[in-house]
Amino acid sequence: MRSTLTLLLSLLLTACAAPKYTVDDGRKVDESLLANIRAYGNGEQSLRPAIVRSAMLKDATCDHQWELPFAVATSYGWADNDRVAWVRGLNVDERLTVVAAAPNSPLNPGDKLLAVAGQKDQDSERLLATLADARDAGKPFSVTLSSGASRTVNPFEVCRGYARLAPPNTPEVQDYHWLLSLHSLEISKAQLSEDEALWAVLWTQGLSEEGGARMKTYHYGTKIAGTLYNLATLATGLHGAALAAQAAVNTAKMAAKSVASEIVKQQLIEQGKALAAQRIREGLIDAGKELTKQQVMNGLQAAAVNRSSLSGVAWIASTVFDQADQWAFERAEKLGADPLAGFSLHQKMLERSLAGNAFALDIERLESLSKRAQTKGLDAQMQAILRGFKASELALEIGTMPLATASESFSFESASDPGSERFSRGLIDAMLDIPAESGGHRK
Repeated sequence: MRSTLTLLLSLLLTACAAPKYTVDDGRKVDESLLANIRAYGNGEQSLRPAIVRSAMLKDATCDHQWELPFAVATSYGWADNDRVAWVRGLNVDERLTVVAAAPNSPLNPGDKLLAVAGQKDQDSERLLATLADARDAGKPFSVTLSSGASRTVNPFEVCRGYARLAPPNTPEVQDYHWLLSLHSLEISKAQLSEDEALWAVLWTQGLSEEGGARMKTYHYGTKIAGTLYNLATLATGLHGAALAAQAAVNTAKMAAKSVASEIVKQQLIEQGKALAAQRIREGLIDAGKELTKQQVMNGLQAAAVNRSSLSGVAWIASTVFDQADQWAFERAEKLGADPLAGFSLHQKMLERSLAGNAFALDIERLESLSKRAQTKGLDAQMQAILRGFKASELALEIGTMPLATASESFSFESASDPGSERFSRGLIDAMLDIPAESGGHRK
């Protein structure tokens, strides 16, 4: 009897000591957040194989950084209901959970990390910092999964310019920096093909390569180990990054209550929303043929407004968007991908009336990229993708129209703006100095 009681007490104490993780108890959650979490997962599942594919460039001329063949997320630090949404949307709890993996990755979606390089930590932010350090050391390291299995991870080198997605709580956030670009979650709505996902990754790397020097001239910052930025390169859904993104958005809203360019942008987007919804319902089969010339021009101008509304380091980056297009075109060819993937990605954005991203081209970029395709003898294929609309003809017509932008747009650089300090140069630049600790963690 004594031995039985001792055993029961031991089991009880062990059960009490074991960490408890969030499960989906069926409660009502924020449906918008849930949809964005799923979009985040879909986007990562498209981008991660493309990131691995980009390593095949082995470009000795570009600056390099280390990457991993998988992406992780965690609900650590989020509110109770939001943690349930993470479980329901991506099977992510407080542990570092793999949400996307390239083929041949040692880890698979759903795997949960308990230890990295022999270091175990229930604090997912600290464990994420360990993972970042192991990645950036560039040497093989081991991870231990919740199943008890051990796996060896081999970091690999790619051209500098992390391609990451906006946090699910702020899906419209976009920021462009020589170290990392945050793309709005709307790009996941385009259902990226493998070549389009590769284009997005190559474009992001090209932005860093072609615009890095110019952005550094505007403001130079160095990556500090342990900052929120370093963790965000591994898990965009990290709570601290989500809080920083929300703070940046709130600051912008306070200072830009009536920016003309934003009003014009919304008007242009609203014009195509009903048709865009219809096309999505119908699966977009031959839907592009229904686009009128005016709708195409509205989309091009909405893209121009989006580009001109960027501020801080991202505004400097926007001045080389066209060079990033050319960089991606050349590298896609080298990797055996369709060099016209940038056009098909643009067309998908146009058909869905999505302009709040870097892959919806304005007329300047469309003309420049079209000329590049023509020099490669790809004019007929390009025209088929663009449904017969020629950039040169659209440029002439747009040239006779009032510019769909504003002479003065919101900028964090004004000393009188509430955002003139921490977020003056953009979210990513601010994260270089923001501590990783987000507070309010669930133990």
